[in-house]
Amino acid sequence: MSRFDSAKHPNVQVHDSAYVDEPCEIGAGTKIWHFSHIMAESRLGKNCNIGQNVVVSPRVVIGDNVKVQNNVSIYTGVVLEDDVFCGPSMVFTNIVNPRSEIVRRGKYQRTLVRRGASLGANCTLVCPVQIGRFAFVGAGAVVAKDVTDYALVVGVPAKRVGWVCRCGDRLPSTQDERIVCTSCGNEYANRDGTISPIKEVQDDD
Repeated sequence: MSRFDSAKHPNVQVHDSAYVDEPCEIGAGTKIWHFSHIMAESRLGKNCNIGQNVVVSPRVVIGDNVKVQNNVSIYTGVVLEDDVFCGPSMVFTNIVNPRSEIVRRGKYQRTLVRRGASLGANCTLVCPVQIGRFAFVGAGAVVAKDVTDYALVVGVPAKRVGWVCRCGDRLPSTQDERIVCTSCGNEYANRDGTISPIKEVQDDD
């Protein structure tokens, strides 16, 4: 293990107590806080915030503007796209049938968290699973199946209880073919058990 070499990663802020193993990629503007460990061959994008006591395992891929709160371990096989939020102490997994006495490093499963999704505090993702774009996983939920774009899922096991806007607020419950967010005015098409964006004000930023 090695301490952080700022010459290899310009414009990256790393606390003195953190470890960064080489080689790895860390984008400009990213901050890594107390007691965290970035392992070799991982890739972190720009403007990420990696909280206290976070582990990023080898070959993990993290996009831009990702926020990882305290006490999260991101294991090999996990891919986080841009703008993902990982709440405090939420859990990823990468082996379906772990045994201490059996080495299964060649059987890591993939977890893909699509752009803009939020993973609430203490939730658990049971691999292999995909979390859709701008979906919202409630605190403490246990997700064992794929989650649709913009879905709000809660409970054990997690089930969809509604839809969320890109802004993060819950969308009105309706059977209408058009849903409008009462907070920001985003518009969505509601068809066949899925929703898709018609207009999102964030695209105008």
